[in-house]
Amino acid sequence: MQLFIMRHGEAQNPFGHSLSCDSERELTPQGNFDTQLMADWLTKNNVTVAHFWVSPFIRAQQTAGIISKNIKAAFETLTYITPAGDAKQVHDYIDTFIADQLSKSKESTANDDTDNEANNKNLQALFIVSHMPLVSYLVAELTQYQAAPIFATAAIAQIDYDPKSMKGVLVRLISPLELTQ
Repeated sequence: MQLFIMRHGEAQNPFGHSLSCDSERELTPQGNFDTQLMADWLTKNNVTVAHFWVSPFIRAQQTAGIISKNIKAAFETLTYITPAGDAKQVHDYIDTFIADQLSKSKESTANDDTDNEANNKNLQALFIVSHMPLVSYLVAELTQYQAAPIFATAAIAQIDYDPKSMKGVLVRLISPLELTQ
């Protein structure tokens, strides 16, 4: 199974704005541009997303809105994938979610004679849009890396995840800067 973990695009600087809290920060024009660049990269690489989770913060919601248009996937807001989120809790949630999906696939296969691979299509990819430092800690948690990678804004980590061992391998971490060079 493929996991894609994305940091939101560049957001407004909290200083000089009349924002009452961090969750209200919006994407900047550069954040919109970089996010669209990454959305185009996902399309070019034929990324098919079955499940799409996003932080409730405005900048993450805006990022997900841009991405969802390209990958044609609806997103679900999860309240605990914020900057202060707990990577272990998210990892546990991912594993529980995958186990539930696999169980549903097995039940469906037992009830009819459809191909098991077709039933597992729902596990094609999981896409998550969140924030630093959670995205870094989550990649380290999922891949058992010693150090958490640093994400540029709008960067995406791709993890090849094995639900049985509950561990993954970091395939790549790509940022908008790499796509413009």
